[in-house]
Amino acid sequence: MERPTLLTRHNDLVTPTKPVADQGPVHFPASTSARVLLQALVALGLRDVVLCPGSRSAPLAFALADAAQPDEERPDEVPPLRLHVRVDERAAGFLALGLAKGADAGDEMRPVAVVTTSGTAVANLMPAVMEAHHAGLPLLVLTADRPHELQGVGANQATVEQAGMFGAATRLTVDVPAPVGDPREHRDLRQLASRAVAAAVGARTGSPGPVHLNLAYRPPLVPGSAPWPEPSTVGLTVVAPRGAAGVDPHAQGSSSGPLHHGRTPPTVLLAGDGAGPVARRVAEANGWPLLAEPSSGARGGPNAIAAYRVLVELRELGGAVRRVVVLGRPTLARAVERLLARDDVEVVVVAPHGRDWSDPTRSATRVLTEVPARMRSGGSRSDSWLREWTAADDAAGQAIDEVLDEAEDARRRQRRFRSAPQITGPYLARAVARASQPEDVLVAGASHPIRDLDLVARWEDSPLVLANRGLSGIDGTVSTAAGIALALPDRQVRALVGDLTFLHDVGSLLVPPDDEVPNLQLVVANDQGGSIFHTLEPGEEAYQRSFERVFATPHSVDLGALASAYGIRYRLVQDAEDLEVVLESPAPGLSLVEVRVDREGRRDLALALATRTVEAIGLLTR
Repeated sequence: MERPTLLTRHNDLVTPTKPVADQGPVHFPASTSARVLLQALVALGLRDVVLCPGSRSAPLAFALADAAQPDEERPDEVPPLRLHVRVDERAAGFLALGLAKGADAGDEMRPVAVVTTSGTAVANLMPAVMEAHHAGLPLLVLTADRPHELQGVGANQATVEQAGMFGAATRLTVDVPAPVGDPREHRDLRQLASRAVAAAVGARTGSPGPVHLNLAYRPPLVPGSAPWPEPSTVGLTVVAPRGAAGVDPHAQGSSSGPLHHGRTPPTVLLAGDGAGPVARRVAEANGWPLLAEPSSGARGGPNAIAAYRVLVELRELGGAVRRVVVLGRPTLARAVERLLARDDVEVVVVAPHGRDWSDPTRSATRVLTEVPARMRSGGSRSDSWLREWTAADDAAGQAIDEVLDEAEDARRRQRRFRSAPQITGPYLARAVARASQPEDVLVAGASHPIRDLDLVARWEDSPLVLANRGLSGIDGTVSTAAGIALALPDRQVRALVGDLTFLHDVGSLLVPPDDEVPNLQLVVANDQGGSIFHTLEPGEEAYQRSFERVFATPHSVDLGALASAYGIRYRLVQDAEDLEVVLESPAPGLSLVEVRVDREGRRDLALALATRTVEAIGLLTR
């Protein structure tokens, strides 16, 4: 007699199917994802897991059963674990708590996990989570959940909002979407595990406690005959505990493999927003090229590479990089993200503050809370490596200046014609950068202003450059600049912003009669819309039909009339000569300088800048 078929109902159609084990080549992303997560957690120190039975948590349960096998029966790719099974989730939570407390009493801070299915099972962990919160114990709460398409539709158990259930009692809560089988998910899971364990043991905060990972899974929830994936360190991050200054990124045996037979590999230092002067000192001590964003606080000196976002795309320079040391929070260049995401580049992050660290490409191999002593004093230098970068940067800078000056010369010649091009945004940014002295303060607006500065600003000693790069929004920039000016009344404060950034916060120009007026020069690059989109995908020719209305958002606001309405000094700059004079002699108090800049030619200008810089660098190698 043939094995009977099963009937499953889907979209009101009844179709015969075979049992999962007989279906042939079926993908099992839920089980594979659970296995990868378990491998990562064990690699990060997990030794004990408490499991409660359930259906939605089956991928984790099967993986745990494999991991709990005796050593002689457990395949090499399966990590070893002690498994404890309990029927009641409340009891399971406190058992895990006891395991964590026992490890802590033995002077070993390591996480302990408790695994439950979805629904009320999760809620029963609340007492243990609260206790772990107040006792400071590293409890990993792994709760299975239904995928998003079953949320809010009346599906069984899917009315419980599990993510965030424990509120402020957790050190970290992540709602993890159901896996779909994309290989990149494995790296992301390992990176998530790294952050979860670091938060649970308080590696960066000194405040250990519970962490909640809410894990959505879709059927099939059983593993079938799919093999365990090979263990990998791709995405795993070694997070140095606070105070562990002895961790040395020059050491051998990192998770990315051997490091060039003991020699320091070709390294660059990437200084993002808020990196501080230490980034410049470390780069100069080690002879590393310094790729410093304007608001890093480190841009300047002999190692600074102003045109770095062009150079990192070149095979001879960026292609030769094998390690990036990151300080601060890089936010400006896609080319930098591509560099950080490369498989052949080791990424070491130095992040002194907070629970989290900057790693948007999920590729950091180590996270340190301070610069190691050896790195501060300088290791084995390679001055020829630095010379290659500085020579290329000098050539790039000359090419950039030539392109900008040629565009301005063309504008002057055509000035009497109505169609004459306007001052370009990078030309304006260069003028602002040159006018800003080391004792000045420069506030950079989001979108093009800070990116233009990033390309053209060449300072030996930079001014204090500040920007709202936490979320990189345009809102509140004028108010922020005014606050900075009031806080630093003895320094010349200037802000370079776009027209939409200015209009978004124009109400901040209103200063009550009895209040102190900030000493602030607002330089507005008015291109009558959002020029940043011209250089992004929406600016491509294929999307021109809808571009102006939904991306460029053009306007015809009279900025001079606005300034008059608010009673502030106003100046419209028509040409480069006037611009230089206005920037060198800012009006006292709050003033507005409007500079009409070209928007339509943005894309062509960006192409010309990239082409000429690459050509100029190419001449060096002939």
